Amino acid sequence: MRILLDENLAPRLVERLRDIFDFVHVRDAGLASASDVQVWEFARESGLTIVTKDADFEEFAMLRGTPPKVVWLRLGNASTSDVERALRRHAEALREFEANREAAVFAIER
Repeated sequence: MRILLDENLAPRLVERLRDIFDFVHVRDAGLASASDVQVWEFARESGLTIVTKDADFEEFAMLRGTPPKVVWLRLGNASTSDVERALRRHAEALREFEANREAAVFAIER
């Protein structure tokens, strides 16, 4: 699974989670301050799943379908460590989500 971390997530998660998935941060992809549409198109063209706290991507997925798929972190005001723990805790479910051709959004809540 190849994942694009949205701007609202810490770039250091790329290194911290490298052992479970292939991550890239929007900043490292040259998309710092890019619009949601630009991020969406980059993820679609690059075969990446978007991980975000932004509800807009969930709406895009419902309106436009996949690709890309969206992992929506509904964790509220969560620290980087909280985000890391949530992604690790759901790693197997995320693999199943990625394999499911019909699924567009996977929400992770507290």
